[in-house]
Amino acid sequence: MERSQPLLHRIGEAGARFGARPPRSKRVRFAIQLGIAILIFGFLVLTVVNQWAEIEAKGVHFHVLWLIPAFLVLPLFYVLSALGWDLILRFLGYRIGLGRAQVAWGQPLLARYVPGSVLYVLGRVLLSERAGVPRRITIASIVYEQAISATSAIVVAAYFFISHPDLQGQPLRWAVLLLVPVAITVLHPRVFNPLADRVLRAFGREPLPAVVSLRGVIALLAFYAFNWGVVAVGIYCVARSVSAIPLGDIPIVGSAQAVGYIAALVTLVAPAGLGVRDAAFAWAVKVAVPGQSFAIGSLIAIAVRGVLTVVEVLYVGAVTALGKRAGWSIPTGVLHASPQEQAADGESSGHAPEIL
Repeated sequence: MERSQPLLHRIGEAGARFGARPPRSKRVRFAIQLGIAILIFGFLVLTVVNQWAEIEAKGVHFHVLWLIPAFLVLPLFYVLSALGWDLILRFLGYRIGLGRAQVAWGQPLLARYVPGSVLYVLGRVLLSERAGVPRRITIASIVYEQAISATSAIVVAAYFFISHPDLQGQPLRWAVLLLVPVAITVLHPRVFNPLADRVLRAFGREPLPAVVSLRGVIALLAFYAFNWGVVAVGIYCVARSVSAIPLGDIPIVGSAQAVGYIAALVTLVAPAGLGVRDAAFAWAVKVAVPGQSFAIGSLIAIAVRGVLTVVEVLYVGAVTALGKRAGWSIPTGVLHASPQEQAADGESSGHAPEIL
């Protein structure tokens, strides 16, 4: 009698096969894709509607001119975020091209608004697989991305935690400085490699063929810290449209955004950090507003969430159009055609132009 595989091995096998064989019927695929799109859009619309009602109740009056530079700077944050992930893949030995990296990273972005963010991760895994990246490499790259993003956010927010008026007299606030060397130690190849391989073996998967070197980790941390500076400028412009904040407080506004990001990662209770991230940001940014008013900080948090949502929709639309124009069309960013259908499409339409 054949011995059954361990539970984790069976889960690993199921994960390796998931999405590789979508339904043969085009109507069924379309229904699934439409259902996922409606689900994602529904959570997104619900979020915007709830926040817009709160905005009207607070009586916010935007200074529109300050939103113009915000809509010019904030898309660059998303472009650089996708570039950062592409750099991680390069350190892991895979090059999918700058354009395809933007599509694979950006097209599933709105799926974060579905609780659990499972669709977001799954979308990136499947899109990367189409570009020739094995699933375990994509998962490893996402782990690296989250760890490096969090570490760089801690670096940006460390001064803020230490100097925040509400935390004065709390000796434990200095402990935030210890998180940076701890994170770098975990990401060191001599630690991360055996740790990742042990987890993969538990799920019956092959070990990682490569890891990011320590020099690569340090370079990525610098890159992501720079990107926090970019988003700080864009967020400041949004905050300035709500309240009179001195130009010299851009670092405070940027640190507040990093604090919100860390809070969302720690709690993991809301899609895309909705609510938790905004509340933490409001608490942090109030230091820069007149009278250190939490109410004004809340108004700024609502405005920032609204602008970021619009920018995300525009960015997703742009990368989707890029994928279609370059011949790498993905209907939802989650499901894709079978290899036989891809071959048939290639024969009928010719070779698709390569994305840079």
